[in-house]
Amino acid sequence: MTELAEVLLDCVQGGASVSFMASLTKAEAEAFFEKVVEGVQRGERILLAAFSDSQLVGTVQIILATPPNQPHRADVAKLLVLRSARKQGVGARLMKSVDEASRQAGKTLLVLDTVTGDTAERLYTRLGWNKVGVIPNYALYPDGRWCDTTIFWKQV
Repeated sequence: MTELAEVLLDCVQGGASVSFMASLTKAEAEAFFEKVVEGVQRGERILLAAFSDSQLVGTVQIILATPPNQPHRADVAKLLVLRSARKQGVGARLMKSVDEASRQAGKTLLVLDTVTGDTAERLYTRLGWNKVGVIPNYALYPDGRWCDTTIFWKQV
């Protein structure tokens, strides 16, 4: 849990709007990932990880638990890459793994959201994700400022 928590903490400390505020503690980050792992064990989500020289440098989740009328769909969440590992293709490799793991899980339609204008938005566009639109003031950055969110979808 510690390595996963450290990636989350690094992203939040770097200003990423990923559901947490600047006050996030290591204990809270570890508790978050404990719940994620429980979801993996129940078959409700897939947790993918990227390593460099045996160090965890990134992670992303595929949320498989959807309503009964959407068995073909999954949500992609929490693409997190250490700031020191960015601009090295880690995010792109994780997202390509999302496509493959989703297909293997029988999911053909993926949905995600990201901060409008963020580096991740450009990554998703490059990887063939389709932009649905922008929701203004959807969430907060860790420092409390508002941010808009862009919704994307992709068939795999």
